[in-house]
Amino acid sequence: QVQLVESGGGLVQPGGSLRLSCAASGSIFGINAMGWYRRAPGKQRELVAVITSGGSTNYADSVKGRFTVSRDNAKNTVYLRMNSLKPEDTAVYYCYTNALGNGGWYDYWGRGTQVTISS
Repeated sequence: QVQLVESGGGLVQPGGSLRLSCAASGSIFGINAMGWYRRAPGKQRELVAVITSGGSTNYADSVKGRFTVSRDNAKNTVYLRMNSLKPEDTAVYYCYTNALGNGGWYDYWGRGTQVTISS
């Protein structure tokens, strides 16, 4: 009964910025971590950034220094600020959480939001 809904995707030029949001809803009693994965055309899904309930963060090497993941625990919402965007950042971005639902701790995934970086 946990749902993740992403928003904020779109088309931006190289060097531009974009902010993604993901709100978790449903029967959530705790969140271990929230974050973002992405899948570029013809490539496997990869971790982009994750933030734990305690505020620790982890980033893919390719986005370090450019992307910032943050959260609002009260709203069960995670954000991804993307700066200095590159064409290789083009992908479908998926929100992720490891959350405590009615039946225990599980991984949940959003449906994805398209991010396209192009001139």
